[in-house]
Amino acid sequence: MGKIITLPFAALLRLMYSITESYGLSIILFSLVVTLVMLPFQMKSKRSMIRMGRLSGKQAELQKQYAKNQQKYQEELAKLYQEEGINPMGGCLWSFLPMFVLIPLYSIIRQPIIYFMGLSETACSLLRETAAGMGYVADTMGNGAFGAYEQVHLVDFVSQRWNDFNWQGIEGCANLFKVNYNFLGINLSGMPSAAFSNFSMEWSVIGLILIPIMATLVQLVSSFVIAKSNGQSAEQQKQMRMMNIILPLTSLWFCSSMPGGLGVYWIANSLWMMIRESILGKFYTKKLNEEEDEREAKREAARKLRMEEAKKKAAEQRELEPKKPKKQPQKSPEKKVSTNEAGRIGERPYARGRSYREDRYDEKE
Repeated sequence: MGKIITLPFAALLRLMYSITESYGLSIILFSLVVTLVMLPFQMKSKRSMIRMGRLSGKQAELQKQYAKNQQKYQEELAKLYQEEGINPMGGCLWSFLPMFVLIPLYSIIRQPIIYFMGLSETACSLLRETAAGMGYVADTMGNGAFGAYEQVHLVDFVSQRWNDFNWQGIEGCANLFKVNYNFLGINLSGMPSAAFSNFSMEWSVIGLILIPIMATLVQLVSSFVIAKSNGQSAEQQKQMRMMNIILPLTSLWFCSSMPGGLGVYWIANSLWMMIRESILGKFYTKKLNEEEDEREAKREAARKLRMEEAKKKAAEQRELEPKKPKKQPQKSPEKKVSTNEAGRIGERPYARGRSYREDRYDEKE
């Protein structure tokens, strides 16, 4: 399964090597092609990261407002992301893509006979036996196991003695080819940690030691460039300070304990990434500024339209007022005398009935 995954990467690296005939240049071109292939995915990540950086001010306000209620803060933050159409994981998911390249490339560099050249384990064993007859000493870990980078040293040994090596008589080695590990006077099959322990004032040794140092410095500069291109605030950069320290230190350890070829890829990939992030940062910052200006212009136009409609409606009402008939003042209704007052006699309000006649009892029979 691992060999199937590495097939396209190994084919690409072989193509680059066939063009340059230099292991170091082929790795640099390999990293460039991979960067260009992943560019569409990184563009999505970059846009999301810049938009999140622009919301740092609003996020800080929410954090201050709901400092004592983290649940409410998370709810309001999620609402803010939803209103702005931002997926907070969108920038992080694509950032893991380089790891899916680094792992197969590590296998290709670590086992060049199996993955880079596509030979079998049997052919590798026969090649090792033939090389042993010419003075090659295999790196072993005991119990019959070989070292992690034994194939790298074997290929380097065969390549340096290519003209004296009868590789055509070895079964299954038809696809074997010479690998030029020399790059700028540095043997990329060597390990910087081993060169440091066997230090000498030779460029081949000093150059190999400089590879992890260069990788650390490039990673450190790249971290600041990416943070700036993402539009992160001073507070966000402060929060990422620990990560900006850990990543360069990881680069130092990683490139010191592995063959120089992998360190060259690390440096080249960091440089391409720094250039890519800087260009994309400027592009999307300008584009998002234009989008915000356009939204603001639309909001301003809508506000002016509402004001004009309100003024127009008020003018129409003023024109219609003279044409409207004036309202006649309403006469106050005559006050009716209540029945209790009409029928009152002294303190008795209903003493008189409807058929009351004042002279009723004055008639004489």
